[in-house]
Amino acid sequence: MSHAAVEAPKTFGMMAEFDDHQQLIKAAAAAHAAGYRKMDAYSPYPVHGLSEALGQKPTKISSLVLLGGFIGCIGGFGLMCWITMVAYPMNVAGKPNYSWPAFIPITFETTVLVAALTAVFGMLALNGLPQPYHPVFNVDRFKRASQDRFFLCIEAVDPKFDPGSTRAFLAQHSAEVMEVDA
Repeated sequence: MSHAAVEAPKTFGMMAEFDDHQQLIKAAAAAHAAGYRKMDAYSPYPVHGLSEALGQKPTKISSLVLLGGFIGCIGGFGLMCWITMVAYPMNVAGKPNYSWPAFIPITFETTVLVAALTAVFGMLALNGLPQPYHPVFNVDRFKRASQDRFFLCIEAVDPKFDPGSTRAFLAQHSAEVMEVDA
């Protein structure tokens, strides 16, 4: 009977736990200044200044929503033009078929509808959601990320990542550092 060698679980990264958001921001800024780029922070509420400390670029969602609103506006106005001038032209009280003031409510509604749908689906796509599994869920203490704890995880795919030096770096800024298995 042969026994297969048991592989050690691959490391996803190192995670540090903090008591308050001030420590998290300081550690994230220090990690970015030290050259770490593949990292993420987790907190129970939005923390002002955290995305800047992590070195994240501005989001593209506002441009997507503007584009979606523009498409909705053109689409709604075009739909009304097509309906009143091509598909179902009607002579109502001698008014011209192209009566653009009557198109404004539908144009506004389609602008808002397409912009809102673009915001929702764009946010989901840009955030990589839905994501039912993530390696940080393997850490027992991570359950407190939605209650009262703050976490910074430096991923193993970061070029600067070294298990020993990254653990030592995070230990300078936090009370507890744990390894995250993939």
